[in-house]
Amino acid sequence: MLNKSSIPQVIKKVLPAVVSITISKYLTVFESPFGPSPFGFEQFFAIPRGKKKIKVGGGSGFIVDPTGIILTNRHVVTDPQAEYLVVLDNGKKYQAQVLARDPINDVAVLKIEEKNLPVVELGDSSQLELGQIAIAIGNALGIFRNTVSAGVVSGLSREIKAGSTLTGEVTRLKGLIQTDAAINPGNSGGPLIDQEGKAIGINAAMVFMAENIGFALPINMAKKDLEEVKEYGRIRQPFLGVRYVLLNKKLQEQYELPSKEGALVISESVPQGQAVVPGSPADKAGLKEGDIILAINKEKISVKNPLIDILNKLKAGDEIELKVLRVGQESLFKTILEEKK
Repeated sequence: MLNKSSIPQVIKKVLPAVVSITISKYLTVFESPFGPSPFGFEQFFAIPRGKKKIKVGGGSGFIVDPTGIILTNRHVVTDPQAEYLVVLDNGKKYQAQVLARDPINDVAVLKIEEKNLPVVELGDSSQLELGQIAIAIGNALGIFRNTVSAGVVSGLSREIKAGSTLTGEVTRLKGLIQTDAAINPGNSGGPLIDQEGKAIGINAAMVFMAENIGFALPINMAKKDLEEVKEYGRIRQPFLGVRYVLLNKKLQEQYELPSKEGALVISESVPQGQAVVPGSPADKAGLKEGDIILAINKEKISVKNPLIDILNKLKAGDEIELKVLRVGQESLFKTILEEKK
């Protein structure tokens, strides 16, 4: 078990691979031709004076491959019009290329042009236990580089709605690690490490007006994205090709349905929409509107375990087995997932 005297050694091992990310944009600069007014009237006479590169935010990340591949949060690098500058622990700066953004898991993969870089070793978030040591490292408030806070894993499989301070976008995040290690704005994208110095999560969010409640994305969510980027150069999202409504007991009773769980294949409110996309894997499997998909690869579909979450664990090209309820009869259908275009 790690004790407090061991924490500095763990930090020294990881810190060289933790980076700061500066976000800049070219924005129009306004200026009053009359100069500053003691009454503040210049804002009414301001005229554009061209564009200037301005820092609009900051975040954190960590190197996971010596060739310059970096993990961070998608919400840190969500703006395709912005420029992202990576600052290493030794102060060197590099322009970063965003290789991929995962809109479901809030993971992003960056690349800088450098070799033989230090890396953070990836752990296994499926083996986490309540109470084990958790250490968060990052660029707190976008100002204080290499900020370290230590705590424990306070909860597992948490679900929250997180909002970006830059874009206002709200994202539903599931399966999160809760920790009492302090996570502040700017820490987003930095590693949450265990007692061996391995990354077990990516710092993602904090709860305002609460003490010692922070959240991190389990590192296993990012491993799949890394594999996809290295092999295909992008994150390939699996595509089934159905529109559906998740069932619950209320819907079952209201519409006299044969099941209270599963995904009812239906065009819903899409005008003249098709419940099954023509030519899609679902279409090739023979699914029809009115079918209820009960399970995929024997994993049951429910409100707590929705179809999209099950698909997100799979890859384009995977063969899947669908358990379907049709007119009171259960049947099995097979198809191969395709890449979402």
